[in-house]
Amino acid sequence: MSSAIEEVLNRYGEGGRDQLIPILQAVQEADGHLSRAAVMAVARHLRLPPSKVFGVATFYNQFRFQPKGRFHVQVCRGTACHVKGSAAVLESLKRALKIEAGQTTKDGLFSLEVVACIGACGLAPVIAVNGEFHAGVAPDRVTGILNAYRRRAK
Repeated sequence: MSSAIEEVLNRYGEGGRDQLIPILQAVQEADGHLSRAAVMAVARHLRLPPSKVFGVATFYNQFRFQPKGRFHVQVCRGTACHVKGSAAVLESLKRALKIEAGQTTKDGLFSLEVVACIGACGLAPVIAVNGEFHAGVAPDRVTGILNAYRRRAK
């Protein structure tokens, strides 16, 4: 167990199961994701079956089970973005990166997340990469956007 996880668990003391979600949030913030070891440690700490902890964590889409990539790509699927074609943008990203939403590329360069609304409806369809917005994204622009970040990585 990492020292970051240990520190979080110590901060919550002998908390009960009502603190499961705040503990998971704190562990993810400290460690970047919820590893198998983290889920097991939280389960032991709260005296819960690991399956219960994992069940709660998988129910909420805020929790990640893989670390974020160096470039975290968020695809807005809100109403305005949906109407303007964000489903096709998402499919193009998945093909280009060879991953599904919630995953990270093998090289650790990109991770992909679907969000309900990014709050930039007037720019639809929108993707954000590490908080940098790309407006009016069409599927045929995806490769160029990703290549620009690949160049930055070098």
